[in-house]
Amino acid sequence: MGTELLAPLDLAFWHLESDAHPMHLGALAVFSPPPAPAPGVDAEAALELLGTRAAAIPRLRMRVRDVLLPVGGAAWSVDKDFDVYRHVKRVRLPQGEVDPAGGGFMAGATRLAGELMEQPLERGLPPWQMYVISGADDGPFAVLVKLHHALADGMRAVAIGAGIFDEIASVGARARGGASTRLARPVPPRSWMPGPRQVAGFALGRIEDLGRAFGVGASVVRASRLDLRGAPALTATSSGTRRLATTDLDAEAVGRIRRIVGGTTNDVLLGVVAGALRRWMLERGDRLPDADPRALVPVSRRRPGAAATGNRLSAYLLGLPVSEADPWNRLRAVRTAMDRNKAAGPLRGAGAVAVLADQLPSLAHRFGAPLAGSAARMLFDVLVTSVPLPRSALSLGGCPLQAIYPMAPLARGQSLAVALSTYSGRVHIGLVADGKAVPDLERLARCAEDELRELLALMPADQGARLSEDVRL
Repeated sequence: MGTELLAPLDLAFWHLESDAHPMHLGALAVFSPPPAPAPGVDAEAALELLGTRAAAIPRLRMRVRDVLLPVGGAAWSVDKDFDVYRHVKRVRLPQGEVDPAGGGFMAGATRLAGELMEQPLERGLPPWQMYVISGADDGPFAVLVKLHHALADGMRAVAIGAGIFDEIASVGARARGGASTRLARPVPPRSWMPGPRQVAGFALGRIEDLGRAFGVGASVVRASRLDLRGAPALTATSSGTRRLATTDLDAEAVGRIRRIVGGTTNDVLLGVVAGALRRWMLERGDRLPDADPRALVPVSRRRPGAAATGNRLSAYLLGLPVSEADPWNRLRAVRTAMDRNKAAGPLRGAGAVAVLADQLPSLAHRFGAPLAGSAARMLFDVLVTSVPLPRSALSLGGCPLQAIYPMAPLARGQSLAVALSTYSGRVHIGLVADGKAVPDLERLARCAEDELRELLALMPADQGARLSEDVRL
């Protein structure tokens, strides 16, 4: 793999980063020992296996370097001094946090993952890290994956990270072993001078792009808020610290609620997040904000089957109805707002601000990214993203994957990011927060469980039928 210019949005993420705002995605994958007598690896063997498999993924050998042209640009290039064990490391939990039953291990692994997530990736190396977090030699272990947002969006991160699992790695190994040696059909030489049709097509394309950018820009301006007073915990000054919390919801229960209210599973989960935020604010004694907090809900622009190169993102803006006391009305409000967003499409509205990155020159990203990052508070208060995962059961070295908690970066001016993934019948929620602004993040995780529990308790058959009829209206 040779040199490749960073796509505009990748470049924006690269320049958005600061020591207090590292721009990497993450995931905490938890593995259990295989049931006897099935063979499996321990944490030390998992480290060796991770190193071998990560080294076989070409993208993970690439680092970012500056280029002369375009001015302000950067490119991916192969790290000629690549050493996988500068990226794959083992970290042991203190003895007091090791619990053979797994409960203490999970709490310790989450705490340690938070400390590791607040550390920026070294920019002179390929921008990723993997840590094997272990306790007792015969107990569960976890793998924390950190990938810079310039390297991957959510879907691409899944594609890259999936290469460490037994099921995907074995397919890749067979493909590499059976690769055809047949020479590719020669491509006729092409002139570097574009023809008249190419020039006309390029000009028309630029006019369409500029028109779209103007429309998105106008939407951004209209949606920007000059009054930034919102929920205090969501807009606190950044301390640069990170705290993580995790929770699990029953995917089948979420599906039952979706069948009543309609919409999508993601709509229901957004409603659960809104309810959890309301509960959390009230429990900690906060006054509910005058205006509902806004969520930025990323949307992939990647076409099915398209090459997984560069970030391809847009987003929707969604007011989270924390002021609404009734849980079912919150769900209806979320579904109505998301239906409106989807009708407009991911390339319209202020949430499509990421699309503007495609229209800006490299120099604008280099000098304008910090300013744009500081203005994020004017658009949204919290990031809520869903990350798709393979539906099949996964393992590492024969050790089954029990749970995987995605983690999203925090933008400047935000104190909380929520990421959700469904795997093995559970919705796994990863919460990332500024450690000083949100010291009680575990309480928010518990509030998500309480919200789903109340929705289920308020779901008798007659109410379900009535609500379904109301939604159709």
